[in-house]
Amino acid sequence: MKNKSRNQDNSVAIVTLGCSKNTVDSEILAGHLKAAQLNFASSPDKANSLIINTCGFIDMAKEESINTILEAAALKKSGKLQTLIVAGCLSERYADDLRAEMPEVDHFFGTEAYSNILKVLSPDLKYTLMGERVLSTPSHFAYLKISEGCDNPCSFCAIPIMRGGHRSKPKEEIIAEMKSLVRQGVKEFVVVAQDLTYYGLDLYGNRSLADLLKEMSDVEGVKWIRLMYAYPAKFPRDILPVIAERDNICKYLDMPLQHISTNVLKSMRRGITRRATEELIGVIRDSVPNITLRSTFIIGYPNETEADFDELCEFTSEIKLDRMGAFLYSQEDDTYSYILGDPIPHEVKEERKQRLMEIQKGISLEKNQAKIGTTIKVLIEENINGEYQARSEADAPEVDNEVFVRSPDVELHPGDFVNVEIEDASEFDLYATFVSRI
Repeated sequence: MKNKSRNQDNSVAIVTLGCSKNTVDSEILAGHLKAAQLNFASSPDKANSLIINTCGFIDMAKEESINTILEAAALKKSGKLQTLIVAGCLSERYADDLRAEMPEVDHFFGTEAYSNILKVLSPDLKYTLMGERVLSTPSHFAYLKISEGCDNPCSFCAIPIMRGGHRSKPKEEIIAEMKSLVRQGVKEFVVVAQDLTYYGLDLYGNRSLADLLKEMSDVEGVKWIRLMYAYPAKFPRDILPVIAERDNICKYLDMPLQHISTNVLKSMRRGITRRATEELIGVIRDSVPNITLRSTFIIGYPNETEADFDELCEFTSEIKLDRMGAFLYSQEDDTYSYILGDPIPHEVKEERKQRLMEIQKGISLEKNQAKIGTTIKVLIEENINGEYQARSEADAPEVDNEVFVRSPDVELHPGDFVNVEIEDASEFDLYATFVSRI
């Protein structure tokens, strides 16, 4: 009873910044803390201890992380917070600098430092506790990380510096995690890694994503499996028939291309050309009819000329990707491209980004309008003032389109799969009416 009282006093909150892989890390950490019987506070200002899981990917992300730490430091100075812990990618990369600049922070840890954090918050524990992931996403979907780190030599990327080399998670552990999450109500798994296509090379001697997908698809209760972040170079084409044949694997693929000009791709050390990229996209579309392709591009890479950018715009207009995002180039310490400087002015990068996204906006509107009058399957996310927000197979959570569903006569709930008829469309959203339950 005494120990329980101590733990009640030591309430903890976790703030997660950055990508979905960080989300998974925080959920695993929360599982450890829960197993140690520590109490979770509803917000940082109600916690005795705060853990900030930082992102250090690009300048904008680093700035957000630093501002969040400074806000927490102010809470500590005011006496509302006793212990401030900074973890994650920014801390992994700049711990020494951060210690010098932010003495208010009690502890700095890198990525996946679960046991070290647990020892700080529960120092009387004699061994590391393992608990089930505590989901921060809605209960019907979860991110599933199948590997850590990256072996790709991309010139602009600091991920290998922060996360280390590629390390696959054994199939048995992945399947066990899926079964555990299904028991918690998860229906959709968004599969993430820095590069999904590398899966298995270190453990099994070959790219084994296809075999893993088959085993994942066979797990009872799994309704959707969605693949994020599959790099185009050395793409394992044996996954395509698996995606095509398995009903519970979404006809969806996020493949970050980063650019299309062969000159820029060469400088980026991407290991692929424009011609090879276009050939791969053709194979994917032929192998998986009606697949939704998502990609991201970097705007303003140091050697990107106007001609290179025009080529990217031309490619975008011709290839008509279903989903697209764009990021401004960020010069990162210790990366191969750092020596190239950052010669393209910020306002030029912004102007190029706007031009590219305007092209994509027209493509998205065209594709969405083509769906008017069709009936599609959607996953209900939430009820907002009597209108339901949902996602289709073509929409990843947090980054893609939404489907707004009217259902005046039938009450729907988050996690329900239903059929809806598309009645209207905008550039990035669909508007539908409920047809039937599935």
